[in-house]
Amino acid sequence: MKPLERLEQFAVDVILLRRYGKRAALLRLFLFLLSFVYSGIVRVRIWLYENRFCQWHSVGCQVISIGNLTVGGTGKTPVVEKCAKVLRDSGRRVAILSRGYKSVPRPLYQRIWRRLTFQTDSQLPRIVTDGKTLLLDSEKAGDEPCMLATNLDDVIVLVDKDRVKSALYAVNKMGIDTILLDDGYQFLPLKERINICLIDRQAPFGNRFLLPRGTLREPKSHLRRSDAIFITKCDGSDIHDIREEIRQYNKHAPIIECTHKPTHLQDLATGEKIPLDYLIKRKVGAVSGIAVPESFEQGLEQLGANIIYSRHYADHHRYSLDEITNAMNRTRARGGHALIITEKDAIRFPRVDKRALPVYFLRVEITLLDAKLNFDECLLKICGIKSQLTKERVSFSQY
Repeated sequence: MKPLERLEQFAVDVILLRRYGKRAALLRLFLFLLSFVYSGIVRVRIWLYENRFCQWHSVGCQVISIGNLTVGGTGKTPVVEKCAKVLRDSGRRVAILSRGYKSVPRPLYQRIWRRLTFQTDSQLPRIVTDGKTLLLDSEKAGDEPCMLATNLDDVIVLVDKDRVKSALYAVNKMGIDTILLDDGYQFLPLKERINICLIDRQAPFGNRFLLPRGTLREPKSHLRRSDAIFITKCDGSDIHDIREEIRQYNKHAPIIECTHKPTHLQDLATGEKIPLDYLIKRKVGAVSGIAVPESFEQGLEQLGANIIYSRHYADHHRYSLDEITNAMNRTRARGGHALIITEKDAIRFPRVDKRALPVYFLRVEITLLDAKLNFDECLLKICGIKSQLTKERVSFSQY
């Protein structure tokens, strides 16, 4: 791991109480005090937008924001992918706008010069896919945009920190009529939008502290901005307490229980799809660089896998060939049959010409927990779009 990643991982371990001792305790206290400053900044920023001291922008098309209150771990990318497919199949021309987290930025000297000279950013948004061809890799576009572009046909994916600019570009230059803001809950400049907030059943509000002491980006009271709330990673267990807490801050939004359903394994080298029953009683290694690796490994164990080797890296870690070779060798030395990774990690894996073991990623899709309900109908109703489906109509009274 690179030094900056080690520092990031150390901070995460301190925040989530994985590290103890005097140094960790002092750092937690310092971060706790900083969280009050952060809270004040967040509240003032939202107040400025709500009272129109900061400029709102309208881009002339429907805008749907999908995001969360916490940092990472809610399973957002499969939700964005599913929503894009539903909207596309309903006849919409869809673009996904992302800020491209941890993508390669403009050179530092250029960024400094533009700030010093008060220049506006005239650079066009980066087109990850035009709906037909994948044009950028994960290093230039970021992990999630590249993953979405790989899995979606006839959906445009753009990357730019200024999503007002990229929205206008999508509408005026590419004929878009529907925009999905990936991780857009905190992006306030675009108005007249639908806010879908994702909440992880396993850790609904993180560790309940605001950044930087915790993982909350905003206070829980800001759930009031949500037009619909998806509780992700549900498994059928009772979530009455979570619903009650949500209703303290939002009385009107439908609360929809979702689950991330594994569909198959896929060979990273050949693209071959492997049925999930391959994992039953199979010894495997698990490598991940995501926000909540425990969720990934628990999912593998529920599918019957016997994890004999595991390695966690910082979220968005870019793997080296040595790291992958080491993981495969260690897994094989312990009698393992394959190395299993997440689909997001697969985007960042280097090409391995000689493999000690096959490498498979786990393909996961979002669906509603109640199999009698229809995800497409729910989303279209939230978006106010007349459904082309005729087999079922959804009433939100049941939520």
